[in-house]
Amino acid sequence: GKVAIVTGGDSGIGRSVCYCFALEGATVAFTYVKGHEDKDAQETLQMIKKAKTSDAKDPIAIPTDLGYDDNCKKVVDQVVKAFGRIDVLVNNAAEQYEAASVEEIDEARLERVFKTNIFSHFYMVKHALKHMREGSSIINTTSVNAYKGNATLLDYTSTKGAIVAFTRALALQLASKGIRVNGVAPGPVWTPLIPACFDEDKTASFGSQVPMKRAGQPHEIAPSYVFLASNVDSSYFTGQVLHPNGGTVVNA
Repeated sequence: GKVAIVTGGDSGIGRSVCYCFALEGATVAFTYVKGHEDKDAQETLQMIKKAKTSDAKDPIAIPTDLGYDDNCKKVVDQVVKAFGRIDVLVNNAAEQYEAASVEEIDEARLERVFKTNIFSHFYMVKHALKHMREGSSIINTTSVNAYKGNATLLDYTSTKGAIVAFTRALALQLASKGIRVNGVAPGPVWTPLIPACFDEDKTASFGSQVPMKRAGQPHEIAPSYVFLASNVDSSYFTGQVLHPNGGTVVNA
């Protein structure tokens, strides 16, 4: 019966979260990047339609660039117009690029990565909050890299660290309103970002460094979001981060 927004919901972890939310009875809206992710978005829409329960409304896919405040407002307005409210907000959209040195990261790239990966969290929350009520849940996707670092993903890792701090601070701010704010910090996971960002050798060995000696699949990560979205299951969780990461020990 809940209404959920998932940013970056067209593929990877976002797609699995949308699917699992639909299985549990939620009405789902998700965002994607127009042009680059049209095919993925249509496939995800069909998956959700098949998975959704009879009392849930049909899902919607919204093309947008979340790096801009006005675009985030339009997403929230469209969802509220269609479904009347927002119960769960999942800030999941992200982009990453490799760089061997900080000297390779120019101003345009730094701004681009921060706009997508952390500015969008601020914008989406700001506009969604007025349509959320006690018992609602905000879930932010960070990364194991925020805890252990990553030498070749400096700007991406920095945004993921910012998301951890954002999650903790926002949880304190919203606790009195009964709105819980938590995060999920996946380890290496097979998503379209991996072959798009890494060379053939790095892709072939991706995930082998964790104790379980493999990368995870998106469907192994999505249940963490279902848990955090459900007041029945996680009513005493706020300001926390879950770590589905294949066994890497972090200072949570």
